[in-house]
Amino acid sequence: MVMTQETPEKDPFDFEKMASLRHWGKIDEQNLPDSIGAECVVDCGWGRLIFGQTFATAEMLASALQAEETGKRDVALYIRDPHVVMSHAPQEMFLDPSHTYRLALAPDMREEPPHDMVRLRLLDPDADEDAVNRIYRTRNMVPVRPGYFAEKSIDPTFIFLVAESTENGEIVGVVTGIDHRAAFNDPDNGASLWSLAVDPQASQPGIGELLVSGLAARFAVQGRAFMDLSVMHDNVHAIALYEKLGFERVPVYCLKKKNPINEKLFIGPSPEEQLNIYARIIVDEARRRGIQVTLDDAEGGLFTLNLGGRSIACRESLSELTSAVAMSRCDDKAVTHRLLNAAGLRTPAQITVTDPENASHFLQEHRRVVVKPARGEQGRGIFVDIRDPVDLEDAITKAGQYCEKVLVEEMVEGEDLRIIVIDNRVVAGAVRRPARIQGDGVHNITDLIAKQSRRRAAATDGESTIPADEETQRCVETAGYQLQDVLPEGTELSVRKTANLHTGGTIHDVTDHLHPALVSAAVKAAQALDIPVVGLDLMVPSITGPGYHIIEANERPGLANHEPQPTAERFVDLLFPQSRAVS
Repeated sequence: MVMTQETPEKDPFDFEKMASLRHWGKIDEQNLPDSIGAECVVDCGWGRLIFGQTFATAEMLASALQAEETGKRDVALYIRDPHVVMSHAPQEMFLDPSHTYRLALAPDMREEPPHDMVRLRLLDPDADEDAVNRIYRTRNMVPVRPGYFAEKSIDPTFIFLVAESTENGEIVGVVTGIDHRAAFNDPDNGASLWSLAVDPQASQPGIGELLVSGLAARFAVQGRAFMDLSVMHDNVHAIALYEKLGFERVPVYCLKKKNPINEKLFIGPSPEEQLNIYARIIVDEARRRGIQVTLDDAEGGLFTLNLGGRSIACRESLSELTSAVAMSRCDDKAVTHRLLNAAGLRTPAQITVTDPENASHFLQEHRRVVVKPARGEQGRGIFVDIRDPVDLEDAITKAGQYCEKVLVEEMVEGEDLRIIVIDNRVVAGAVRRPARIQGDGVHNITDLIAKQSRRRAAATDGESTIPADEETQRCVETAGYQLQDVLPEGTELSVRKTANLHTGGTIHDVTDHLHPALVSAAVKAAQALDIPVVGLDLMVPSITGPGYHIIEANERPGLANHEPQPTAERFVDLLFPQSRAVS
């Protein structure tokens, strides 16, 4: 019988006292297990960490891994003969395609690196659980169950660290440390790092490095000999970070049980892997409901869904239910503008450029304008906050490279809000913010942009990056900097004016906080355009107030950008009402 480690009974928990004692990882050395003894299985919230070296036989270890709970992801590590363990259940488990890296700990590691923009602290089990789970979900990691941190914070086996922004107190990263000596009196005197996650929308550099180094410092003070971690073999950026910090690869392997969470690790690439995240989120939801999926062109995001004799072709969130006429209403931004105006909805003043003179007069009237092609998507050819006639002429010329018809629009300040309407219901709302960086006093702006761009790309399967183009350069220079300047530590700089996700923007869910007037305006706009699925871009003084201007409409909105809102679920509900879950 596999024995799960239980925390010994203790005196009533005093969080402040425990935080003081364990800030540097201190534990009660007199209260450790007498020996390795029984098999050690540690509950990590997302699943169990199974220490293979504590099991007497391969058969017992295989049985432990087979006992994985539904919805969890167990990891069996430190296995001497993984092939022998697998032989006991070859159809149920697989050898994880990850590498193990080890950092030798030494006394000179006892100080965590300084960071003025982010501070490390112990996780508050009551206040931080939701923020940590939000980060886990954005990284497609299994969130912990409610109350897990409160339960485990008193267990000396664990160290939970969070990285907190010094500017606004937001949690921007998290890491879990497992003390092997506290867990099973490890004769090798080791420790390990798990669940390292950084908010993909954080602009501060070096968060991951701070979390890793901070945890290592605590284990060094604890007197541990090494800290191990497991990383996917193809995670080149993470591996580069670990090797930079002094980690070395060691021949340690882990086994996992086959389950839906890690399916792609043991079945190999599937055709759906070629889809971008906007198509894949819909395909995954369709397959979950038993709807047949036929990939027509994976690269283009084209697929067909079939259920019960009903067949619907899609390109991401654009389906046959959207008519060609409805699509054309959104495709031409000038047409969109006129239709919304006719419906009594508020839009910014706008003209079509006919000659330099009418554009110049419009700029004189409004002082700050936006230039954009009448047709186009993903923020291409859009220039925001134009104030100078020379810049205006240049922006019109460049926008004209994307579409012959160029629009000049009154610039409206406020929050950039995207609202998703499906079947005349608001499904999601999110504030979008332009790509931004924070200086560290060391790297120049070009390097900081590249670092942030890599982070955004990693979080979005390559869909969101910050272009190294003239518009980025213009934004930097407008703020008074050059690309080769070293940005002062703690200084924040927006490097794009538009909040488009494809140009590195970030998105923040506000669905539950939208003012009823904004919800009503969004539904009315969808009805005016007579379109079943639409993403509406608004500028609002506040998401909790009634004021707004609708900027444009997108007939193929990215549903994956709005998780955890059920955008894909509501889209498939629209296409196949008979597949809806019965409530």
